[in-house]
Formats: sequence, C-alpha cells, structure tokens
Amino acid sequence: MKPALVLLALVLPATATNVILMMADDLGYMDVGFNNPETFYETPHLNRMAADGMRFTAAYAACQVCSPTRSSILTGQYPARTRNTDYFGAPNEFEEIPENFDNATSHKAGKHANRPLIPAPYIGRLAASHTTLAEAFKARGYATMHAGKWHLGPKGSWPEDHGFDVNIGGTDRGGPYGGKQYFSPYDNPKLPDGPPGEHLPDRLATEVNRFITTHKDAPFFIYFPFYSVHTPLMGRPDLVEKYKAKKQRLGLKAAFQKEAPRENRTVQEHAIYGAMVEAMDEAVGKVLKHLDELKLADDTIVIFFSDNGGLSTSEGSPTSNLPYRAGKGWMYEGGIREPLVLRCPGKIAKGVCKAPIISTDFYPTLLELCGIDALPEQHKDGKSFAALLKNPEAEHPRAPLFWHYPHWGNQGGIPSSAIREGKWKLIEFHWKKGLELYDLEADPGELRNLAKQHPDLVSSLQAKLHAMQKETAALMPTPNPAAKMPFEKW
Repeated sequence: MKPALVLLALVLPATATNVILMMADDLGYMDVGFNNPETFYETPHLNRMAADGMRFTAAYAACQVCSPTRSSILTGQYPARTRNTDYFGAPNEFEEIPENFDNATSHKAGKHANRPLIPAPYIGRLAASHTTLAEAFKARGYATMHAGKWHLGPKGSWPEDHGFDVNIGGTDRGGPYGGKQYFSPYDNPKLPDGPPGEHLPDRLATEVNRFITTHKDAPFFIYFPFYSVHTPLMGRPDLVEKYKAKKQRLGLKAAFQKEAPRENRTVQEHAIYGAMVEAMDEAVGKVLKHLDELKLADDTIVIFFSDNGGLSTSEGSPTSNLPYRAGKGWMYEGGIREPLVLRCPGKIAKGVCKAPIISTDFYPTLLELCGIDALPEQHKDGKSFAALLKNPEAEHPRAPLFWHYPHWGNQGGIPSSAIREGKWKLIEFHWKKGLELYDLEADPGELRNLAKQHPDLVSSLQAKLHAMQKETAALMPTPNPAAKMPFEKW
C-alpha cells in the first residue's frame, strides 16, 4: 500500500455515496443542448441530467488535448507538475526526464524538426508514485471500474496498475483504432468482441451497468471516459441518415473562417458527428435509467465532462465551438472550456454555477462529497468546489487557473501558457503572437486583445503565470536554430 493510502484506510463512511465520472472525448461546450439550445446535435438525456443537477458555465480542462487532462483528473495536479503536458504518443515522449536534460540536443526531430521552437519533453505515462483518485476510493472500500479510453501510458501503466479493479477497453490507444473501430470486432485486448456490428458506446454502457448491478449493495467508483466523439468519424447508420435529413431540412451548409494557420468551422452541420454525439447521449441515458431501476440514483453522484474542446480546425473539423474561439489543440476558450454537469438528488442542488473551476478540482471535490479525507499532498492543484454544489453563489476563493502547453498542437495551436483570474485571461504565446489579454465576461469569444490597454494588469498576471511555471517546475520549449518552416506551413 502506498504511504498516502495508509491514512485513508479507515472505516468506510456510513453514508458512502457511489460515483460515476463520465467524460466525453473531444466534445465541445456548444455541442450539448443544456449549453446551447440551438445546437445541431440532440442530447436529450444529458439535458435532463442538467435539469436535475448543477451545470457549470466556466468549467475547464487542464489542457487543450486529452492525456494531460486525464492525468489532471486522476492526480489532482496540473500537467506541468506531472510532466504529462502533451497527448501520449506525440513526438518527444519519455518514460522519465533525466536531470539537466538538454532539450535542444536530445530532441526527437520528427515533424517538429523545422519549427521555430523545439517543444518541451514530456513523460508519456502516469507515474506509479501518484495516489490516483481510484486508489483513494479503493482504500476506503469502494469497488472501482474503468470503462472506455485510457491513453495514460503503455502496458504496465493501464487502469489496473492505478487502482481500478476492472478495466474494460482501456489501453494506450488514443482512439478506437483496432478492428472495425467503433463497431465490433474491436481488436482491443481489454474489450472482448461482441456480436458483429455492436456499437462501442452502447457496449461500454452495458459493461458499466453490469458492474453497477454486481456492486449495488456496496459503494463503487466508476470512471467512464467515452471513446466518443474522437476520430475516426464513424456513426451508426440510422443516426447518420437522421442527421443528413435534418441538415437538408434546415438548409445548413459547411462554413469556415480563418484561424491562422488553419480554417475554423463556424456551422454545426456534420451528420456523422451528430450521430456520434447522439449515440453517446443514448449511452449516458442507458446508465441513468439503470440507476433509476435499481433505486440508486439518490445515492450516486454522476458527473459529465469533456477532456478538451470540440475538434474544429483539423481531422475533418466536425464541429463548431462558436461563439468560443478555435477548438481542440488551442489555448482559446474553444479548446479548454468544457460542458460540466454534476447530479445527485439531495446531495447536489439544481442550478447553474458561473464560478471558474478546472479538472484538477474533481479529486478533492469527490472525496469531500463522499466523506473521505482529502490528500492535499497528492491533489496539490485541486480545490474542492463542494460548497458550490449546495449553493452556486457561495464564496469560492481559488487560486488563478493555470495552463501550460509547450507544444505544437496537431490542430494548429502554438506553444503557450495561460492564466485566468476572475474575468481576466492572459495568454502568453511562446512564439510570434506574444501576450493576449481578454475580458471573458465582456468578450467570451476572445476577439479583442486588451493587452495594450491594461499594461499593469498584464504585468501582474504575467508575474503570477511565471510564478506558477516556477512552482510547478514547468518545462519550456527552446529555440530551434535550424527552423525552416514558415508560418503558413504549421
């Protein structure tokens, strides 16, 4: 048992509460009906969940790509601190980073060889030294399950190595890339094939329900990170036809605007993506229905979140995040602001909360809600928002939110860091674009850079940003004297 867990191995709380943490992959803030009544996609089950729970309008992923956010949830720490700053499998990945590492001479050239900055190295696995959220629950007698996408390291760093009793579908893959992908056969070593044509989100929901049934008389923690709606873009044929007809009926056409160096989708009309969103919503509904049938809804905290913004500038650009700028892979709001709902009748009030929170905060919040002692030395960067779940207007003194992405995004994003304090957000781009300051209350679309108008505020926020970089020992990109790639070719 890890030393930190000894402190947790006490008597199980008499009123132990179950937890199901659902997380979509690449789903944008504006893709769900409870945030955007005009969305092209249909999410009736999530809408009902939002009506019965607490919806957050300023919830953030700790990174604009997937693996770092997943690490932040399970560790309660910023990716800069854990060194998990890029999606696992990206160039410049290491199992560990030696002291005095020379990024400039040790860089794995790859696709970044001609870019003006050499991205910082990162660790491509979840370190075994962490007491994960699953391990914290398990030490208090909870049965633990992972179902879906893992993408937090190679074999030896899979869910079963980090506190999960059961692992369904979780490997090092960032998407359903084996077999027939979103349909059986899956060719996934942690997911036995179902009947030919079986659909992955429905199968995962079935596995979750089976686990709930088995453990209905004892507390459980289920981490249910969907593969949906990550590429490959594949939908159930009946739903694809439904959205094709809907697109035609509404007269919608694809449209884009420049987000240098890419084009950013501005209209939601992608039929296959619509099918993927609705199938995921059906899977959510299937689990919620099962909780009702077993009379467990009042004793189960259900969370729905997304790991980064919607994909709008790359790989088919299937969705639009407007009015939020850009999408997955970018430091703008379209890349990091996420849909978030928490529901537990009697324990969580119904309402809307505008307070900014970030994915590191799930760790202490869930432990507090379940009456489990927090592990502050583990979740160093997490701040419980349990009080907001009772009163969304409650005071929530929290340190500024912090992001650090010293990499080139596959979707066009630039190496950058950012800080949000109150309504103000400062982005420090590490190349070319410099400093950008936005008033998110007046300008949520980040269209008016106010850095020149507020130099003192910029200096103050930049100092706090640099202090966070220093405190987390954040690794930085380095200049590349061999750079040959022009701006237009990122």
